[in-house]
Amino acid sequence: MGNGDTRSAPSRTRSFFSFPNPVNEVSARLVAAGVVVMCALTIAFDLKWATVVIAYGFVARVLTGPTMSPLGQLVTRVVTPRLGIAERPVPGPPKRFAQGVGVVFSVTALVLTGLGYWTAAEVVLGLLATAAFLESALGVCLGCLTFGVLMRKGIVPEEVCERCNDIWARPAGKAA
Repeated sequence: MGNGDTRSAPSRTRSFFSFPNPVNEVSARLVAAGVVVMCALTIAFDLKWATVVIAYGFVARVLTGPTMSPLGQLVTRVVTPRLGIAERPVPGPPKRFAQGVGVVFSVTALVLTGLGYWTAAEVVLGLLATAAFLESALGVCLGCLTFGVLMRKGIVPEEVCERCNDIWARPAGKAA
């Protein structure tokens, strides 16, 4: 092993394929801002190849949090620390769910692009950018709100996120 890591291989794998809990909301909103910029540039300049980058980022963040995401690494290691803003911890499971929704949208855009339906892909990217804008600028995470509804309906078990059990009781701006 040589790296000083005494955990077993399955333990290291589980640790690698994990998502932070809690998540720093400051970093989450900055990542969302990065998604807005990437989607806007992709649409504005017909950068069809960039749908691969956007989709990869969402898949990487769902699987490993910021670990394998270049945008996640930039935000958590460079941008957020330099801002000097206090961390705002929020529950991780709703943020991971939101990244999963981003996977659906970005992979859909990628498939549409691959099939030659660029205009349809641009619409999907526009919807993704809109949701990311709401998160980054207003702190309104549509995926997190959906997660809360799914918990209230019993579709997502309470044990998935104990801190999320009463998402609606939090003051505005404190959504999961």
